[in-house]
Amino acid sequence: MHDIGFVIAGFAVGLIVGLTGVGGGSLMTPILIFFFGVKPYMAVGTDLLFAAFTKAGGTISLMRQRLVPWRVVGQLCAGSLPASFATLYALHELGAASAAVQKLMTTTLGCALLLTAGATLFKAIRMRKPPQRVMDSQGQRVATGGGGEPTDAMRARHWSLPVLFGALIGCLVTLTSVGAGAIGVTVLLVLFPLLPLPRIIAADIAYAVPLTLVAGLGHASLGSVDWELLLKLLAGSLPGIWIGAQLIHKTPERLVRSLLALLLAYAGTKLIAV
Repeated sequence: MHDIGFVIAGFAVGLIVGLTGVGGGSLMTPILIFFFGVKPYMAVGTDLLFAAFTKAGGTISLMRQRLVPWRVVGQLCAGSLPASFATLYALHELGAASAAVQKLMTTTLGCALLLTAGATLFKAIRMRKPPQRVMDSQGQRVATGGGGEPTDAMRARHWSLPVLFGALIGCLVTLTSVGAGAIGVTVLLVLFPLLPLPRIIAADIAYAVPLTLVAGLGHASLGSVDWELLLKLLAGSLPGIWIGAQLIHKTPERLVRSLLALLLAYAGTKLIAV
């Protein structure tokens, strides 16, 4: 019975990710812990590779559309990958299955879910419109990059901010598998205010692939990945994501995001109270 349940859970998460763009980790990890009784360290490790394979498919599609701003992805990876390695080293030294680490994971996961809920609700209430053409003081359009945005659109408010943000997310994702989705998009909107929203989303998905792959393989080396469970989740999520993407223009996105924010807030509060 659990086999079918895992496939259905994968399908449901894939469908929601396809509809809203919210990262699967914020949904799948609490589902595995609460509904299936999977240990937190095993849920986090398995979900990281689940996210890596799922988002890799999305990245390939975005690359074909030439939407990925690789300069932004590189800045984020410069912070997130070293932070992920450092967190994995700490987990190796402390023991991923130890009671103290388990408690740290559930508490941090709860806080990450509350942040994700807030970011999801913020995006539902204040969805940004694509920027208009940028003109200089003489009314002439400024030079643009390959994606049609101004060449300075891929420059953050300060060069260090994407690296520092990447490091924070790298640590959070490696510890909880949550953080690269709604939180990532919301912060990128602040760091790169001139970058069009499709490019923001593309950057968020693309940099999450090497991060979740590194973190997931690191967890696998610690014995924190259930490979059979991973295959069952992917069997459901891949068709779910495809269907969600087809329905994205036929659903009330703000309503879906608002309900999802409430669900994430409930799960985060419950995890912190454990």
